[in-house]
This record gives sequence, C-alpha cells and structure tokens, in this order.
Amino acid sequence: MAILELRGVGKSYGEGANRIDVLADVNLAVEEGECVAIIGYSGSGKTTLVSLLAGLIAPDKGEALFAGKPIKGPSPDRGVVFQSYALMPWMNVTQNVQLAVDSVFARESAKARAARARTQVEIVGLAHAADRRPAELSGGMRQRTNLARALALDPRVLILDEPLSALDALTRAKLQDELEAIRVREKKTFVLVTNDVDEALLLADRVIPLTPGPGATLDRVFEVNLPRPRDRHALNQSPHFKRLRADITGHMMALGAERPTSGQAAAEPKPITPLRLDERRPPKAYQDAARSPREERFVEFSQITKTYSTARGPLTVLKDVDLQMRKGEIVSLIGHSGCGKSTLLTMCAGLTDVTLGGVILDGREVTRASPERAVVFQAPSLMPWLTARENVMLGVDRVYPHASRADRLEIVDYYLMRVGLADARDRRADQLSNGMKQRVGLARAFALSPKLLLLDEPFGMLDSLTRWELQEVLMDVWARSQVTTICVTHDVDEAILLADRVVMMTNGPEARIGKIMKVDLPRPRTRKALLEHPRYYEYREQVLGFLEEYEHGAVSKKDAA
Repeated sequence: MAILELRGVGKSYGEGANRIDVLADVNLAVEEGECVAIIGYSGSGKTTLVSLLAGLIAPDKGEALFAGKPIKGPSPDRGVVFQSYALMPWMNVTQNVQLAVDSVFARESAKARAARARTQVEIVGLAHAADRRPAELSGGMRQRTNLARALALDPRVLILDEPLSALDALTRAKLQDELEAIRVREKKTFVLVTNDVDEALLLADRVIPLTPGPGATLDRVFEVNLPRPRDRHALNQSPHFKRLRADITGHMMALGAERPTSGQAAAEPKPITPLRLDERRPPKAYQDAARSPREERFVEFSQITKTYSTARGPLTVLKDVDLQMRKGEIVSLIGHSGCGKSTLLTMCAGLTDVTLGGVILDGREVTRASPERAVVFQAPSLMPWLTARENVMLGVDRVYPHASRADRLEIVDYYLMRVGLADARDRRADQLSNGMKQRVGLARAFALSPKLLLLDEPFGMLDSLTRWELQEVLMDVWARSQVTTICVTHDVDEAILLADRVVMMTNGPEARIGKIMKVDLPRPRTRKALLEHPRYYEYREQVLGFLEEYEHGAVSKKDAA
C-alpha cells in the first residue's frame, strides 16, 4: 500500500470570475522508501501540491491520504523543507532545531530532547556551527538547519519544496549528496519538488512532470532505472542517463511551449521563435553606434590583480589574470563561489577599481563606468513605476542623444520585441514576473549598443525551466548584434551553451585562470541540439572535472609553481 496518495485532487482559489483552478485531477501514489521527484515550471502549482501533501490546505475535490487515512492537517509524520529558511533569527542552530523537537516530543525528558536536537545538527554537518545564529550562517548552512529541524520530527515522509534552488552550484551539489545519504541511512520516503532535471535524476526513482496551469495535473512518469549510489561523473558517461535527461528536457520544453500567454495564468510570455539570420537586423542607429574596426584583442585583461584592505591585512582576491577576446566572442566565466568571477566582471564594467594591471576595451583602458559596457545582474533593478518600454528608453535617451525620437522608439521596440515582450511593453515593472523583468533587463542592455555585454549570473534567481527559455532568447538576440559578451555563471550547461570559450577560475584567495576550454559547437545553438551533440558531454566532463578538482580548495601543479 502506498504511504502517500492523491486521488483525483483538485484545488482552486477565488470565486466567480476571479476563480483560478490551480490543480485538477491530480493522482499520485508514493511507496514507502521511494523518492519521487515532481518537476514543473514556476506558477504551475508545485507549492500548492506540497501544501496539500503536508496537510496545510485541504483539496476542493478528491482526497489526500497518508498510510491509507485522510490527511486532516499537518503531522510530524510528514516533515516539510521549504525553499525559504524561516529560522528564528535570535536563536542559534541547535535552538532552532530544539523548537521542533520540543513541540513533537514534549513527553520526553529535557535531556532526551536535547540529545535528539544535537544528533540532527550533527547529521547535517553543523556541529561546528551549533552555537551560531542564522545571520552568521551561509545560505547552505541555513538550509541545513532547516533540514535538521524537519528530520528532528522523525518523519516517515520528507517533503522537499525546491529546498536547494537558492544555493550556488557547489553548495547545492553537497546538499544533494547529503540528502541521498540521509534517505538511505534513515530509510526515509522523499517527495522532491524541483525545477532541476539533473537534481531529479540524481535523487529520484521516478520523475513526474507537472503540466503548466491553470488546471495543472501530473503528466507521464519517467522511471529512473539508474544504479545507486549515483555519481555525477559516472552519470555523465552513461548512455541511459543521457537519453533519459534528453527525453525529460525535451518533454519539459514542449510543455513550456504550450503554456498560455494571456490572462491571469500567463506568468511568462510565450517563447519567441528565432528569426533567420537574414531577417530584420537591429536599427541603423544601433549599428552605427556599435561599429569598430578592431577585431582581434578587442578586450584584454592584462595582469589583473585585485586586493582589498581588511582588518587582518591585505586580501588578494584575484592575481595575474590575463585574457584576450576577439570582437563578437562570448566567454563564460565559471568557478566556485568566492573565486572572484563577479569582481572581475565589475572591474571590466568600471564599477570596481583595479589594483594592478588593467582592462582594455577597443584599444582604451577602462577607468570608469560607461554605457558602452552594459551590465545585466541577477536582479535587473527596474524602476517599478515605469513601464517596460520606459525602463528601456531611460538608457536609449542617453546613448542616442542625436537620434530622432522615432529612431529611439524603434530601437526600444525592436529589443522588446526580440525578448518576447512586444505585447507587454506598456505594463509597469511591478506588474511583471521575475522572468519578464529579466527580459526587460536584457532588452535594456542590448538597446544601449554596448561594445561589451557583461552578464553576472543573469538567470541565477530564476527557476531552471524559465532559465532555459531566457538562454535561448539571449542567444537569439545576440545572433543579430554579435556583441562581445562575458557571462559569469555557476551553471555548467549554461556556460557551454552560450560560450565560444569557457574560462575556469581557480579558488580564491589569489584566484586566477586555471583552464580555458574552446567550445567548438555550431551556432545557432539550442538546448535540445546541445543534448544531442556528440561532443557536449565531453565538454561537460572537462568542466565538471575541473570544478571537482577545486571543490576542496585544491591547487594545481601550475598554481603551485
């Protein structure tokens, strides 16, 4: 008998014309000891599904069952770990875990309850930080505390609602491994809600897509018949893993293309169809502003070193970074958190001073910020009271002061159209989803006619499925402008998908370029074509191998010399 079931479940919010059918006819049966991954787009109803399983809300139709009995409310038998940490800021790690223990095991002695809390803190690897408060913890450590608190309830089922999506790639990988170890050791049943295909394949026995809403439901089941324990590098060489990964990715992309584009359920615009390269080019005013005779060594990082003054003395973040880029090239910078990727990017933008060396763009040294170097950060920093069109126009008015009003509007509308926001150009920024805001940020950056486009983890705050769409939007727009681009990312697939070369940074302090990999894949590129290319997994293995080498602060022979 299944330990957790949903039978014909439906859930709606609102009434009358404002009624939104979030879930419809959802059927699920989870066996004890199984790990089931539910994967879906933002806004498809994943969190509503979690709340139903946890007993935080009741279904409008159908029934939710635990161990064959109706779920009538929350229970310690079903532990929940959400994406946000919700820790008490005035309590340390142990005290936060103790809260859960005291509420569930009130009949036990104080000594026994304290022992339970200590055990769970040790299980998640936080014994060294047991006395720290949340403000003193990294994001990964806060999520470990959240996990320890859920495990302290000794649940039969652990429900994980995108628990790792806000973490960097290395921390995420470590916690994925920890979750698998806990599942095996504690013999727990997991329901993992995620938007990351790789995470689902690493942990799950079955992967079940959730269709886009309204009226979302569970779709076809993908059986994950991969041997355990699962090693990332071994999986990267497994034909079965590659085929399954491509099948699930292709299926999710097809579901994304079918999402509605109007009404309340339209969280994102429909993905744009890339134009052929001989179709309409950027406006003439844009092309004139972007013109330069220099092709080779268009961008140069010359012996760049960055040192900060600290209470303990000078701290050298980057040391002797050398790199040359040709005009129109895309370079991805990848490395573990703290390796100086973003520092290098902000120095290139003129937002941070260079301690030694210099950045040369089109034959001139970078000394200050300028519109010729457009930057797109994780959060696009739009003026919330202005429309998408007005936000893009802010920069265009400055960069094209001698162009006519009609020419400037043509540039703005061209790029809003290119990023798929032609129909939303008159909507205020505060009415846009995060993905749509980032589309505006991309349109604004391209519309500046920059000599250099700088992307600092531009899709890092978005779910991986929305990220796929915007990566293809970015490549489509780039194909028309051929603007020289540097992209900082922690996503191996994104680095390979976008770049002509992937530049891998060693760990800091004194980080430097550890390896440069040329990506010899045809353009235009799509994620689907990438997964089918025979060299893709070879490139992926090179980057994963480098990151693994530096996972624990390793120093290569070259660095040690």
